[in-house]
Amino acid sequence: MTTTPARLDLLQSARLALQCLDLTSLNDADTAADVTALCERAQTAFGPVAAVCVWPRFVSQARSMLPPEIKVAAVADFPEGALDLARAIADIETIAQAGGDEVDVVLPWRALQAGQRSEVEEFLAEVRHASRPLTLKVIIESGELAESELIAEATRLSLAAGADFVKTSTGKTPVSATPEAARVMLREIAASGMASAGFKASGGIRSVADAQGYLQLAADVLGADALQARRFRFGASGLLKDIESVLSGQASQAVTSAY
Repeated sequence: MTTTPARLDLLQSARLALQCLDLTSLNDADTAADVTALCERAQTAFGPVAAVCVWPRFVSQARSMLPPEIKVAAVADFPEGALDLARAIADIETIAQAGGDEVDVVLPWRALQAGQRSEVEEFLAEVRHASRPLTLKVIIESGELAESELIAEATRLSLAAGADFVKTSTGKTPVSATPEAARVMLREIAASGMASAGFKASGGIRSVADAQGYLQLAADVLGADALQARRFRFGASGLLKDIESVLSGQASQAVTSAY
């Protein structure tokens, strides 16, 4: 008999969100000073985040500033998601050589929309080969794919290529993470039978109440055991402030998520 996962409250959600947070800064004008501030924020009074996510050029700096338990992630083929394997591989090599732990690569979503499935498959296979042994997160840009079947197909292709995580969005498009897209992606992860495959919600998640909905979805589809950094992440820059507010008892009231 299947057990229904317990409902998460706001405080539980804040604790989980902190443990699963990829604290991110991917602004075009980012400087070394911005990365310093990001790394300092990553080590909170309530514990560390899972990772920081930066541009490839800042990986060495971030790695030198952070303890080993906080991973350093960086982006490849970002944010355009062009069918540009040479650029993606160059980004991955920069990340690996600088001591990065994780790569967040953008799937060529326009190519997938255009029916270039084999080209996308080849891109993903080459990216997976080049990125080993680093953790690979594939950003499918779900808000641009829009259609459930395309979102599902992008998820399946990413998992088939060996992605460790499938991620919703770059955060650079009008529509980022949505519960609807997350549900499609989580169901494909569950259907794959890959017990280690993970999900990352990214873009537009600014409050613990927002995060609570995605955590509950993941628990409902993948099981409560999936709510840990090795299988679940948030990509966000603004979420940490609200996490700290909830954990310090300053949140005005618990908000029940409508997910």
